[in-house]
Amino acid sequence: RDAELFQLAFDEPEGWHGELDESSDNGWFEMALTVELDGEELPLLPLLGPVLEAYDPETLPERVAVPLEEHRYLMVPGAALKPWMEVLIELFDRAPPSEEKLRLSRFDSARLAEMEAQSDIQWRGGEAIRRLGQRLRDFRNIAQVPPPEGFTGKLRAYQQQGYDWLHFLREYELGGILADDMGLGKTVQTLAFLASLKEEGKLDRPALVIAPTSLMGNWAREAAQFTPGLRVLVLHGPERHERYPRIPEHDLVLTTYPLLPRDQEKLLEQRFSLLVLDEAQTIKNAKSQAARIVRRIRADQRLCLTGTPMENHLGELWAQFDFLMPGFLGDSARFKRLYRTPIEKHGDQDAQARLARRVAPFMLRRRKDEVATELPPKTELIRSVPLGKSQAALYESIRASMEKKVRDAIAAKGLARSHITILDALLKLRQVCCDPRLLKLKQAQKIGQSAKLEMLMELLPEMLEEGRRILLFSQFTSMLGLIEKELKARGISWTKLTGQTRKRDAAIERFTSGEVNLFLISLKAGGVGLNLTAADTVVLYDPWWNPAVESQAMDRAHRIGQDKPVFVYKLLTEGTVEERILALQERKRALAE
Repeated sequence: RDAELFQLAFDEPEGWHGELDESSDNGWFEMALTVELDGEELPLLPLLGPVLEAYDPETLPERVAVPLEEHRYLMVPGAALKPWMEVLIELFDRAPPSEEKLRLSRFDSARLAEMEAQSDIQWRGGEAIRRLGQRLRDFRNIAQVPPPEGFTGKLRAYQQQGYDWLHFLREYELGGILADDMGLGKTVQTLAFLASLKEEGKLDRPALVIAPTSLMGNWAREAAQFTPGLRVLVLHGPERHERYPRIPEHDLVLTTYPLLPRDQEKLLEQRFSLLVLDEAQTIKNAKSQAARIVRRIRADQRLCLTGTPMENHLGELWAQFDFLMPGFLGDSARFKRLYRTPIEKHGDQDAQARLARRVAPFMLRRRKDEVATELPPKTELIRSVPLGKSQAALYESIRASMEKKVRDAIAAKGLARSHITILDALLKLRQVCCDPRLLKLKQAQKIGQSAKLEMLMELLPEMLEEGRRILLFSQFTSMLGLIEKELKARGISWTKLTGQTRKRDAAIERFTSGEVNLFLISLKAGGVGLNLTAADTVVLYDPWWNPAVESQAMDRAHRIGQDKPVFVYKLLTEGTVEERILALQERKRALAE
């Protein structure tokens, strides 16, 4: 043993440096670590296997003996090895490199800036990738971009930051997740960004937005309002096939997730300047048909918009990043081994911090309480949805039969004495819009779908997930009963106040005490006399002729004593009497003002 010890030789490196090579496949770069010993250059990475087995980055001694050959060791400062160890552990799962070079995604170039900061390593080559790494590490100091001239709105400070961030991603050909809370204007920020690209001459192909059916009307409306210069094409409804050849003539193309399987061939023929997934948690199951199709659509850049980037587990976040930047977080199995299992099962704070650091440049999330000072006291938002096939057919048959009935009544009794018939006709049409089951007709009872109820049940879980406290109003107490059935099926707690509620104070107390976060109220029972400033969100399930009645409902939450911004969501069905009611409200409001 003494003889063996006598043979041990410990060499000191004469110098060392990192090498970067950007000439490999697009989107990847190679990184090597070289030491100088006896006038020669020696690749160090393939020698680190024993060090990886023996130490963690935090337990490295001041000087580490790296085996070179039998009885011969290279003495390397632990501080200099630490950043390389972290890269090998985090990106390569501790696997000792068999090659002299590591192959990394350009999305991980921020590691270079970190390594430079942690050790006095000198780099050779890779100027462009090092510049990108520096920008990703300091991504909070992004240059401000003036809003486009064709944008008719005004961006709030946080929206300007989001708009600047989208430009930053574009400049470096990166994808990202805009994950602001619901109602903070993800659509507006994206539209401003698109209008800016068009003005700069960088929108050489159209952008494609894929969204839930319930958001089609919202995108079209906001584009017309805020970016009227954008040429918008809506690919929805039975006539959409005739519009496909016109895609290249437009700046913004809108379609829905349910149509992807049917329309995939036509979409895959195109190339887009930008592909945006709205409510991107829709592709949280990476094996779903929609998730597989969106990965195949060709686009220069990809974006995800979602208020809930993760609903149940980290695998959903991985699915979105795998769409945005394939390979960035490894495959599903490796992501599970490196992050999901340590974080979800063992509460590993280090793994959580590493994941947060990796995705930080590519994910912008603002909670509504963080930007509350920038928000107006009340924000009104319209959410509209087209009727489904059978619901639309019922609506049309009732409209046609009631039209005849109204005409006959006016012919027989005159307009002044036909008001009851007219109001009855309008009531039936409004009930079909809310839910066909509100009608006492046999044919209506057979229809098992309500587009608006489905939209509501998409909205509510996301709102509750964000910690919202919600007042939900309807004029129809029977509609509240149907909503209750859906809530019960989903395990969502609520309280209710209608004209029939006997223990009114107890119902109110359940909400104001914080026991439940959802309060169902009939418009007549809760329109006046209630002070519910614990709420920060109001949902008006059905519009009312008189805007003053709706304003009273909104004022349950938005009144003196309210210290939070209030969001008001008005739910509508498209192409129906409800749109007429909304237009009438606007005219009445304009007259009143």
